[in-house]
Amino acid sequence: MHSKKPLKVFIDGYLLNKEPQGTQTYIRELYKEITKANPEILFYFGIFYDEEIIKQFSKMENIDFIFFRYKSRIFRMIYEIPRLLKNNKIDFAHFQYVIPLIRNSKAKYIVTIHDILFNDFPKYFSYWYRLKRNFLFKYSAKNADYLLTVSEYSSKSLIKHFKLKNKKIFITPNGVNQKYLEKYKKKDAIDYIYRKYKIKNYLLYVSRVEPRKNQELLIKCFIKLELGKQNYNLVLIGKNSIFNKEFKKLLKSLNQDNKSKIHYIEEVNQEDLIYFYKAATIFVFPSKAEGFGIPPIEAGALKIPVLCSKNTAMSEFNFFRPHFVNPNISENFETALLKIINDKKHIKLEEIKRNIEIKYSWKKSSEVLTSIFKKHTI
Repeated sequence: MHSKKPLKVFIDGYLLNKEPQGTQTYIRELYKEITKANPEILFYFGIFYDEEIIKQFSKMENIDFIFFRYKSRIFRMIYEIPRLLKNNKIDFAHFQYVIPLIRNSKAKYIVTIHDILFNDFPKYFSYWYRLKRNFLFKYSAKNADYLLTVSEYSSKSLIKHFKLKNKKIFITPNGVNQKYLEKYKKKDAIDYIYRKYKIKNYLLYVSRVEPRKNQELLIKCFIKLELGKQNYNLVLIGKNSIFNKEFKKLLKSLNQDNKSKIHYIEEVNQEDLIYFYKAATIFVFPSKAEGFGIPPIEAGALKIPVLCSKNTAMSEFNFFRPHFVNPNISENFETALLKIINDKKHIKLEEIKRNIEIKYSWKKSSEVLTSIFKKHTI
């Protein structure tokens, strides 16, 4: 590869068109950092036309967009993407989870497999879900030129389930956006949320609704501990992405008093989401399984007291100790929830913020990927 030829990188960005999720954040924030730091590299985003997505990257002159024509992901992966890689003489192509099965381009393939929780926690996923993803993810992990993931936990899981002892895995952790590190006035945030949503003094949980996310435990504990009578509210924000029968049934069963205190909001815009974080009294994250877990570090970066699960990848968030809990034991969770409510004024929030800022930086993760581009271009 000629060193003076502009390096061309293609990013399969179809997830940017989907509902908010960790993988979408990963693509957006990682490439905002990489494109800013590497003006000499040309980046091509494959997306469906969306003015909002284009606007997010409008300040970068080294970004172009290729608009997908075909809605079918199968057709895109088999035909459309390999063809556009060849026609645009792409050097590196970065995919999330799955690479094309047919390869007719000179491009090096990079894949980020964020997690394979369906293998570690099969009860939360259907047989067909597991079967399809095991085939596609394993193929991608073994055949990509470069394999990335977002945590030590996910790296170990990939090695274990896909027999990848001889494959180098690059870890590119999620980070926190600069907006979560800026100073703000708590009262302004509280006033904003109360004016718009008529909610204040609340426990917050931000995450998609899936069985493994464990929203039901938090609702049940909130009711059992009678926190509503102590003037607390509970706010749950997140799309119902994998149907959770128990969650839906639980919400329907709430009496009028609890309904007035427990607020499920399926979706808010990014600006309001940050305000919800800032105005929260406590952030609670009782998820049973995560490949990473972005919301608790976003809350911690904003200096909100965090009660976090210590399972799977979240075990790496040791700066939240002692407010670390096993979400599989409801009695332990109840005790931990009461403890953080009583301790919230004594938590070293500034220290937690510093730890997050140092450890989880998009700049650091972007440097890992940039080193791949540049090392193999010279």
